[in-house]
Amino acid sequence: MIFFETLAVRESDLSPNKLYFRDDLRKIWLYQANCLELMDYLIAKYPLGKFDMIFADPPYFLSNGGISCQAGKMVIVNKGEWDKSRGAEINHEFNLEWLKRCQKLLNANGTLWVSGTHHVIHSVGYAMQQLDMKILNDITWEKPNPPPNLSCRYFTHATETLIWAAKNHKSKHIFNYADMRVENEGKQMKSVWRFLPPANAEKIFGKHPTQKPVKLLERCILASTNEGDLILDPFNGSATTGVAAILNNRQYVGIELDQDYLDVSIKRLNALDK
Repeated sequence: MIFFETLAVRESDLSPNKLYFRDDLRKIWLYQANCLELMDYLIAKYPLGKFDMIFADPPYFLSNGGISCQAGKMVIVNKGEWDKSRGAEINHEFNLEWLKRCQKLLNANGTLWVSGTHHVIHSVGYAMQQLDMKILNDITWEKPNPPPNLSCRYFTHATETLIWAAKNHKSKHIFNYADMRVENEGKQMKSVWRFLPPANAEKIFGKHPTQKPVKLLERCILASTNEGDLILDPFNGSATTGVAAILNNRQYVGIELDQDYLDVSIKRLNALDK
């Protein structure tokens, strides 16, 4: 449990916690807090659940000093201390802990989306099974023109996986099938989605190392929520989930520990009014 203790904040720092930004008109709330502790506070306040959808892009635990290619240059894979592996058992324990809290915070028919690479997604899927969540789909996000593999010892990494799960096996989850069929030119939408990485226009206020494209988040939101629904992202980053939520008339709560990313988030969300 040392890993969790190092992330802890003082109880006196919680609630109304570390509310960093609020926009009651557009229904946006951003918290600067450790997601585990803030979610505990929210669970105590809303024991029957509160959110219609949660999107989580947790640490992938891949900052190991390896190399990758970025903008045609070799770079060291080191996103920050938060992304370093503590070993398989502690990494899985962390995944289990934040997933437990997400499950409790979902409404009875709410759903959870989690994105990740092979470094984390198998642990997430197993933890969901341990919690008796109902896995609805695994989505393969295919990235056109991915960075080349510089070592030439592996296949080029060109995908990420998203797991879509319901709170439990009794949940009657929302799936806007007809809307997805229209988006897919009148055919059933498959579980392989092709999206470009975030465009430069999505990074004009700053970027996050694991930033997702807005279009990817919009599809998740439009598939599994209705207008006015409340969405949580416990790993807010630069608030791509929030941008997609506000663009589609949903409410948004984001949790992020890093002040710099919160400042980027606010700029992105405020720019939607212009």
